[in-house]
Amino acid sequence: MDYNSPVLRDNWGSDSSRGHYKMTLPAEIQKIIKELGNAGYEGYAVGGCVRDLVLSEVEGLPIKPKDWDIATNAKPEEIQKVFPDSFYANKFGTVTVKTDSADNILREIQITPYRIEAKYTDKRHPEEVKFVSKLDDDLSRRDFTINALATADGKLIVDLFGGQTDLKEKIIRTVGKPGDRFGEDALRLLRAVRFAAALDFSIEEKTLNAIGENAELLRAISKERIRDEFLKIVESDKAYEGMLMLHETGLLKFIVPELEDGIGVGQNLHHIYTVWEHNLLALKYAADKKYSTEVRLASLFHDIGKPQTKRGEGKYSTFYGHDVVGARITARILERLRFSKEQAEIIIKFVRYHLFYYNVGEVTESSVRRLLANVGPENIENLIKVREADRIGSGRPKAVPYKLRHLKYIIDKVSHDPISAKMLKVNGEDVMKELGIPPGPKVGLILNSLLSEILEDPAKNTDEYLRNGIRKLDKKSPEELKRALEKIEQAVDAEEKERMKKYYV
Repeated sequence: MDYNSPVLRDNWGSDSSRGHYKMTLPAEIQKIIKELGNAGYEGYAVGGCVRDLVLSEVEGLPIKPKDWDIATNAKPEEIQKVFPDSFYANKFGTVTVKTDSADNILREIQITPYRIEAKYTDKRHPEEVKFVSKLDDDLSRRDFTINALATADGKLIVDLFGGQTDLKEKIIRTVGKPGDRFGEDALRLLRAVRFAAALDFSIEEKTLNAIGENAELLRAISKERIRDEFLKIVESDKAYEGMLMLHETGLLKFIVPELEDGIGVGQNLHHIYTVWEHNLLALKYAADKKYSTEVRLASLFHDIGKPQTKRGEGKYSTFYGHDVVGARITARILERLRFSKEQAEIIIKFVRYHLFYYNVGEVTESSVRRLLANVGPENIENLIKVREADRIGSGRPKAVPYKLRHLKYIIDKVSHDPISAKMLKVNGEDVMKELGIPPGPKVGLILNSLLSEILEDPAKNTDEYLRNGIRKLDKKSPEELKRALEKIEQAVDAEEKERMKKYYV
C-alpha cells in the first residue's frame, strides 16, 4: 500500500505537526502485522476494531474493541506457515492465531485473506468467495463506511469511503449503493439500526430509505441472527431510539409485530400515553438505569397484552387479565426468537406478575410470600425494577414511592428468618439429653439464654460452645434465665428499626 495515497487521511484531532494518529495498536496485533511483513505479506487491522479504536483514542468515547481482525494478502496456507500454532476450517479462509496474551480478547486473533464475495442468493451468506491481492477490493465489500477502515500501525488509516468523516459526524452510511449492500446480506438492515443505537449515530438518508424499501428481506434471516441483533439494540443505551427506528423503517413488524398492536391504543385515567408509547417509555427508563436484559425486555413487553384485553373507551376503559395474556404473548415471542428456556422463563414471570399489589395496610406478609414463591426470591428485586419502569412509563413522577418502599420492607422482613431459638446449632432435644431432664419450661429458658449470647457474638454459635453453655445454665434459677428474654426482645426491636430505616418507612 502506498502510504502517500490520498485514501490515507490525517486524524482530525491529533498531532497536526506530524499529521499522524496517536492510536496505539495492542502489542499482540503489532507483532502479528510485523511477522506478516517479515514474511513478505501485508497485514492490516480492519473493520470494527479500527472503528472502535478511533472512537476511543481519537474521539475519547468509552469504547473498547470487542475483538480484533487482521486482513492480509497472504492465503490461508501461507498464513499458517507464518504462524504454525494456528487453525482454520471455514470457506472464508479465516485463520485463528493463538497468542500468549493475558487479555481474553487478544488471546486468539483472526487473520483473513483479502477477499470479494458474490451471489448472496439466501440474502445472508455468499455462495462464492474469491481471494484477492488488494486491500482496496476487500474494503469495498464491507457493509458501512465506519467499518471499512484499516491501519497497519495506528498512525495512518486506509479510508476509501469517508468512514472517518462519518465517525466524526456520527453517521451510519453503507459502502456504495445501499440497496446492493442490503441485497447481499439482509442482516445489515438490523445492523444499521444496531450501530445507530449503540453509538448514538443517525442513519444517512439514502441508507435509511433503503432499509425501509428492503425491510421484507429480513424474512430470509434466521431467527437466531435476528434475536442477537435485536438484543444488542435492547441492551444499548439508546434502546428507546432503536425501537423507534425499527418501527419507522418497517423492520419491527418482522421481529416483534405484537408491539405495534399497541400503536394508537389509548388507555385509562391512570395513563397519559398509548400502549405503544407506554411500553417504549418503560424500556427507556430501564435502559437509562442500565438494568439487566431481562428487566429491559420485560419492561418493553409488560403491557403487550393490553390491545387484546381492552374493554370500553376513554378514561374508564379496562384491561382485565392483560398480565396473563401478555405473559402468553411474550412466551410466543421468545420462543419464536429462539431465546433460551432459562432466560425466557424469567422474562415471562416478570410480565405475568408485574401487577403485584403494594398498597400500604393491605399487603399482607402471606401475600408477599406467595409473590416470592411465584417469581423466586432471587428475581424479586428485578421484578420491582420492572414496576418502576411501568410507573415512569405511565408518566408518574416517582419510580419508587412510599408504597413501593414499604413493599420492599415487607419483602426484606419475610425473606429473613425471625430471631428465634431455631438459629442455634443445638435444639431442645440436645438440652434434654445433655442434662438428662424431661420436656418442660426449663428447656425453653435455657435455649433463650443461649440465643441471647449468640446475638451478641454469633461466633459462639458452635455445637461445642453451646453444649458447655447448657451445663453452665443448668445451675441458674428460672428468674435469672428469664432475663434473657429481655435481650431477645431488644434485638428483635433493633432489627425491625434498622429495616424500617433502610426503606424509609
